[in-house]
Amino acid sequence: MECRNGCGACCIAPSITSPIPGMPHGKPAGMPCVQLDDAMRCRLFGRPERPAFCASLRPEPAMCGCDRGDAMALLARLERLTRPPSSTG
Repeated sequence: MECRNGCGACCIAPSITSPIPGMPHGKPAGMPCVQLDDAMRCRLFGRPERPAFCASLRPEPAMCGCDRGDAMALLARLERLTRPPSSTG
């Protein structure tokens, strides 16, 4: 599967805890990465500065669904399911 034009869901929906050029502390879930361009493409794609988390994402139906809306919903759900439990002392 190829990345969908104009999607960018994987650069918005998940949180990224490692440094990203322009975002030294990573990014929270739901916030667009500063490296996402106007065409919804990663400016760091294929470059060594790209975080390992981002490089590990591969487009597939289970992550991308049938359209951008599906991708955002699927990735947001995955983010919720993998979020560490909060400590509410």
